[in-house]
Amino acid sequence: MTELAAVKAALKTQAVETPSWAYGNSGTRFKVFAQAGVPRDPFEKLDDAAKVHEFTGAAPTVALHIPWDRVGDYAALARHAEDRGVRIGAINSNTFQDDDYRLGSVCHPDPAVRRKAVDHLLECVDIMDATGSHDLKLWFADGTNYPGQDDIRARQDRLAEGLAEVYERLGDGQRMLLEYKLFEPAFYTTDVPDWGTAYAHCLKLGEKAQVVVDTGHHAPGTNIEFIVATLLREGRLGGFDFNSRFYADDDLMVGAADPFQLFRIMYEVVRGGGFTSDVAFMLDQCHNIEAKIPAIIRSVMNVQEATAKALLVDGTALAAAQGAGDVLEANSVLMDAYNTDVRPLLREVREESGLDPEPMKAYRSCGWAEKVVAERVGGQQAGWGA
Repeated sequence: MTELAAVKAALKTQAVETPSWAYGNSGTRFKVFAQAGVPRDPFEKLDDAAKVHEFTGAAPTVALHIPWDRVGDYAALARHAEDRGVRIGAINSNTFQDDDYRLGSVCHPDPAVRRKAVDHLLECVDIMDATGSHDLKLWFADGTNYPGQDDIRARQDRLAEGLAEVYERLGDGQRMLLEYKLFEPAFYTTDVPDWGTAYAHCLKLGEKAQVVVDTGHHAPGTNIEFIVATLLREGRLGGFDFNSRFYADDDLMVGAADPFQLFRIMYEVVRGGGFTSDVAFMLDQCHNIEAKIPAIIRSVMNVQEATAKALLVDGTALAAAQGAGDVLEANSVLMDAYNTDVRPLLREVREESGLDPEPMKAYRSCGWAEKVVAERVGGQQAGWGA
């Protein structure tokens, strides 16, 4: 197989998971701008997700968020997804939108609140069983706002205890993916603030616990690709939440703020074997002022373009330059790949896969946007927190 053929073959296997919540109305703490035609329930979210997969060929799974996507029959929801040509992906828990969680959830000083939070996480594993999902994704808003508010070490003990109970409930082929975040909504301490804390808990739990890297959850200037390389080296990179940030957790479209960073991350994924392993590539974005489905299609394409460039890095030439200590040549090899226009290559890949070479144009001309605006009237539109 030629080098170009190998790159094409790799790109044809790429899968990017889209989040159900991105198809509904979402925004900032200041304002959510409602859009006509957005889904009114989880079934319609899956309908929209299926259109993204139809035109990209690279978005076969959809992450759910509980309770935002709570339904009476999860097996029926999974069948609906399969009927539309997609599958249920990660199940995301929610322990941050209940009044009881004002001082935390699994780290709360009150045992009754901790019990409530853990029971919710166990419910999410039940939903995994019903939908055939393999991943339980956990992000905790737990933390403190003021020095002395709570015992920092005790909160870590409570976190470990709760995670251990949920870990034991996982079935064969199921994983726990633990996400971290630098700050917000807590501002003095966050109970899972960085990859080291997440890694330490996962290491203690076992092989089925892995770390999720959200590209918007770091301090300015953080070298995210170093974190990715280290977690891959340790066999503990479970997945990504892809998005872009300018200032904090902005949740903008992946590749919008710093496409070079996305390329650097994907290079480390390719270099570390993550592209051919079970690392989950997920989007976690908020589409407040742009149309939902086109924005998600564009995001999937952005990930594909960064991946294609990463796959085109001349590894032999790069290793030779690095071994010779030729700093400029090594950097040049990397930059040559990044500066390659991979759009013609990706058009070829899509055509060879029986897809329209231009996903955005194909979607805009298919009539789906006009159809859902006309049909999705009445009822309650599903949005952030719905």
